[in-house]
Amino acid sequence: MSKLRQIAFYGKGGIGKSTTSQNTLAALVEMGQKILIVGCDPKADSTRLILNTKMQDTVLHLAAEMGSVEDLELEDVLKVGYKGIKCTEAGGPEPGVGCAGRGVITAINFLEENGAYEDVDYVSYDVLGDVVCGGFAMPIRENKAQEIYIVMSGEMMALYAANNIAKGILKYANSGGVRLGGLICNERQTDQELELAEAMAAKLGCTLIHFVPRDNIVQHAELRRQTVIQYAPESAQAAEYRELARKIHANSGKGVIPTPITMDELEQMLMDFGIMQSEDDRLAAIAATEAAASA
Repeated sequence: MSKLRQIAFYGKGGIGKSTTSQNTLAALVEMGQKILIVGCDPKADSTRLILNTKMQDTVLHLAAEMGSVEDLELEDVLKVGYKGIKCTEAGGPEPGVGCAGRGVITAINFLEENGAYEDVDYVSYDVLGDVVCGGFAMPIRENKAQEIYIVMSGEMMALYAANNIAKGILKYANSGGVRLGGLICNERQTDQELELAEAMAAKLGCTLIHFVPRDNIVQHAELRRQTVIQYAPESAQAAEYRELARKIHANSGKGVIPTPITMDELEQMLMDFGIMQSEDDRLAAIAATEAAASA
């Protein structure tokens, strides 16, 4: 039997992490892989394209309704979607109340204890990446996810989040087996985006696994609560996700301990690419604008 691969998709909120992960997993199941998705985002949107539904009931929500997590049965929280992909969502508390990360810990422990990890080739965690509390770090900290894929773009905050996630991986890499599998750039059509993504990967000591081009067909599929793989299987975008899935499948054992950079180094890289101005250039530009206005 092949060794279970536990992977995680991290990335800042709104970067397209859940869309990228679900399309990639849909492509992996086409390759004959058996998959369990554990949604670790409080929005509980990590499985809806696989299940073709609005949102599935979460472990925390059902546990609150039943009284405790011990009162749950596996079939209560585990739904089966596209081509047999098993789906569960950890969920979170009401906004502003409690720790959302607690749902991640509760859900993973429950699933492990009740046999959800049996007879699968991949367990995939979908994790919010711009929150660094212990609960969201749990798949890394507890050595659950061994391969982390960071979904990013050429935008500064996406790069900043990617660097922060790399710091989290580094913190636990020596005490556990967690490694950075690589970066996935979800195109936002910013200036020199591919080159910037490759430069960021080089700084972190990893590879840019794939550059996913922007295509409106992704939105068309999402409106129908489907992955592109299901909605438009013959499309060029579906081929991109299949290529990403192929690369991840071939990437077993090739993860690295990342080398995160300082904020100064990140800003210098952005200046080298002409994305950000230095403070001197910024002040000079302001002075020139003011001089032109008063002339």
